[in-house]
Order: sequence, then C-alpha cells, then structure tokens
Amino acid sequence: MLRKESLQKLHNRLTTRRDALRRALAGDMTSLREVAAEDFVGDSVDAAVDAANEEINTQLVELESHELEQIEHALSMMARGVYGRCEYCSEKIAVERINALPYTNSCISCARENERRGAMGMMKKSSQSQGRWGSIRDTNIDSRVNLSEIEAGYSEAGR
Repeated sequence: MLRKESLQKLHNRLTTRRDALRRALAGDMTSLREVAAEDFVGDSVDAAVDAANEEINTQLVELESHELEQIEHALSMMARGVYGRCEYCSEKIAVERINALPYTNSCISCARENERRGAMGMMKKSSQSQGRWGSIRDTNIDSRVNLSEIEAGYSEAGR
C-alpha cells in the first residue's frame, strides 16, 4: 500500500506540473502571436527591447516544452511499471534525485556522463537528454516521497 501511495504522490506531482506547463505554454504562444501581429511604432531602442523580450520568451517556451516532454515520458514510464530505473544503465535512480527531479530518466552517474559527452553521447534514440536539466528543482512543491517504499515492490510491478 505504501508503494502505491508513493507512486500516486509522484504521479500527482507530475500531472500538476504537466497541466501548469500546458497552460503556460498555451499562454506564451498566444502572447507571442499577439506581439508578432501588432504594428510596431517606436524608435530603435524600443525595437531592440522588443526583440530581446521576444528572444527570452522563445527560449522560455523551448525550456518549458522540453520539461513537458520529460514529464510525459516519466508518466508513461509509470504506466509501464518501469519508473525509477535509469534508462542507460538500468540501475535504480537515487531517492534524492527522484525527489528533486521526479521526471528524470537517468541516475546521476549517467546524467553526468551525458553532460560530459555533450548530452548526446549516451542518448537512446527515443529518450531525451538530461543535459542541463539534472540541476533543476521545483521549489514550489514540497511533498517528498520515500522511494524505498517504491523500490521494495519494484520487481513485482515490472512483471
């Protein structure tokens, strides 16, 4: 029962973040379209500021899209019963890493190796690179999960 509750907490955390990202991306895309459709009136400084703001917004959309893809992937791993295992070496991912980054698909060793190799060296065809995402933490969510409860029943879930 504890394993199921821990997985449910993680699932809820991931779906909450996924839904927030979807809403944010929908808003970001709408605002980018609105800015592009506006007639520009102003001097060269205004144009430079607008261009810089548009670039920042575009980069944020890219980062949020990447995080959303990783969350979707983690949710699919949960559904398949393989969540919590590194996709590169098949070892268990540390509890601390899962709590800090619940959508991770690699252990810290493999993530470091990916970064060392330019985040592409060990990448599987269908998986996403951890690259710079290994250090991101969601500080707004403080619910912690004890993954030792999940790990205890892990071998039974994969069957």
